[in-house]
Amino acid sequence: MPDLPTPQDAAEAALFSDCWDAVLSYADLCTSGSAAATQLATEAFTHGVHEARAAEARARNTGRRTPGLPRIPLLLNSVRTTAAGWEAHGQGHRLDPDLRLWLNSEKAARFTGPPLHRPIALRGLRDLQDADAALLWLVEVEALPLPAVARRLGLDPVAAAEELGEVRALFRARCHRGHLDTPMDAACRSYARLLDAVTRSPAAETPEDLSRHLAHCAECAEAAACLRLHGGGLPAALAGGVIGWGGLAYLERRRRAAEAGLGGGRTEAAVDTGIAENREPALRIGRTGVLVAALIVSGLALTVSLMPFGPDGDAAVEPRGDTAVADRPVAAPAVSSSPPATTRADGTLVSPEPTRTTAEARPDPEPQGPTSPPARVVDHTPEPTSKSPRCAAKYTLDNEWPDGFQATVSVTSTEPLDSWRLGWTFDDGQRVTQMWDGTADQHGSRVTATAADYNRTVAAGGSVSVGFLGSWQHTNTAPDTITLNGAACAMAR
Repeated sequence: MPDLPTPQDAAEAALFSDCWDAVLSYADLCTSGSAAATQLATEAFTHGVHEARAAEARARNTGRRTPGLPRIPLLLNSVRTTAAGWEAHGQGHRLDPDLRLWLNSEKAARFTGPPLHRPIALRGLRDLQDADAALLWLVEVEALPLPAVARRLGLDPVAAAEELGEVRALFRARCHRGHLDTPMDAACRSYARLLDAVTRSPAAETPEDLSRHLAHCAECAEAAACLRLHGGGLPAALAGGVIGWGGLAYLERRRRAAEAGLGGGRTEAAVDTGIAENREPALRIGRTGVLVAALIVSGLALTVSLMPFGPDGDAAVEPRGDTAVADRPVAAPAVSSSPPATTRADGTLVSPEPTRTTAEARPDPEPQGPTSPPARVVDHTPEPTSKSPRCAAKYTLDNEWPDGFQATVSVTSTEPLDSWRLGWTFDDGQRVTQMWDGTADQHGSRVTATAADYNRTVAAGGSVSVGFLGSWQHTNTAPDTITLNGAACAMAR
């Protein structure tokens, strides 16, 4: 990642990778091209990290927590404010036209106006404790699996579901209080208590007059979306209320990334767009390409293995009456002292040995005596030196700082797996210090990553990845080979 702040420690390095992917995804929605998206993401990321560090320093110095957002939504808000700065300073032509209209509307002013007029979801998330807010955001908006979120936040995976339910209830309570504190007219105030009661139960029916009011009052409809925890509307309420413009589009992108196993900083966006170390976009081997290549190689091998050959290397010829017709592909003849095959006038080939040695060619062979063993059909096809790779692997250096780095190893398998084990060798003495989505075991320069319980099985064409933090000295080159269950994979660079 170019011109970004250097991580202060390993924990912040892990956050950087997770957050950068989210920031770049939203910046891409906000701009009119990939170059502008990268620049907007870089500026917003740098500004947001400095803002987060300043807030943490104030909290340490005063011993009091200042209400704030978790790291990812904080940086997404930084994208929006950086885009507003572009618009104000003559760079609006690089932004999405719809975003420019939104930035100059009253909707955008709500995010920077008086606190009590800001979106209820934004206020409710800020009022939660940092760990609670992060849990809610990662599960509802980033669409990450709950076990992965629990591991990232250091929670008990068994109790994570119960804790998530409690956090949702806390968020609802904060939003309800925020709704009551919002300046509103008499009509909205008269519906506030009824709105709270109706949204508590999934079985409660909305009265007709309240339904008409929600159809015309955007503020009350926004509050209803935050208060109604059932029905699956909470992610949209969070994304729209905290991010603002493009919130729903961002939510859909994150869901698709999570379904593809690319969320949570383990996507290859940084490398593929050429922003990591100013490199050219890396070649990606898709799942379909791997499967097609494997099928082609397998088909060729099967065709060659089915071709019968004679003892002199020529293709065997089936007898048909008094002639032999070549109805299989003929291999190139090997150098031999045997007489070559002859051709009849009708174009058919005749074996130089008129007698056949197989039971199918001559059902009643004449006795040959003990000194004349039957000739064997020998396959002179050379054995392949190696099997076609059944996996494609990629090593991504996500971030690097003096004496430390973060990387991701991703592998796509053409075969279903009941369990998996990845292996690679570091040539420069690097050491793995922390790993997620797998268990690391390092002996010397050899690293082995074994599956966790929740990601042990992989479907055919599916992918698996592990991320880790490591230490390095002098040089930090990527491994040349990555293995899956002991078999070498094709490397994508």
